[in-house]
Amino acid sequence: AKTGGSTIAPTGDPMLAEIGPGSYAERANTPDLTFEGAPKLVPMRVATDFHVEERDPDPRGMTVLGADGQAAGTITDIWVDRGEFVIRFLEMAVAGTEGRKALLPIAMVVVNGKRRTVTVAALLSNQFAGIPALANPDQVTRLEEERIYGYLGAGTLYATRSRAEPLV
Repeated sequence: AKTGGSTIAPTGDPMLAEIGPGSYAERANTPDLTFEGAPKLVPMRVATDFHVEERDPDPRGMTVLGADGQAAGTITDIWVDRGEFVIRFLEMAVAGTEGRKALLPIAMVVVNGKRRTVTVAALLSNQFAGIPALANPDQVTRLEEERIYGYLGAGTLYATRSRAEPLV
């Protein structure tokens, strides 16, 4: 952890403390590769042979909402796992930033096709700019994946002060 404290009372910004639900493994800072040696996790703008099943809602263009119900940005692309043939991340343009993109793990979002929204309960709308950035806009390294999951994991407990308080 970069800052001190404990998982109960972290010091500094708990979203960046890298402890408790925000901790992550120091994996290799290289992309996971397919059997053929190509990056496994890529956006659909790279994996052009992938498509969204016509009966499913296409999240591209949908508004991203934080746990506070406020808009945090817009979904710009879908990241697929070329080895497993599944969606792993949604890419968003972060509102209020100059061209800043962020990845949202598909397991941590709720897509509502009728309302055209993607909700992320782990973060408040003003916390999306803190999601760790990618070095390459068309691939994600194993370490970057870990850091993204760690940041959203931290949000599940530390996004609001009340989340870290006892239930009774």
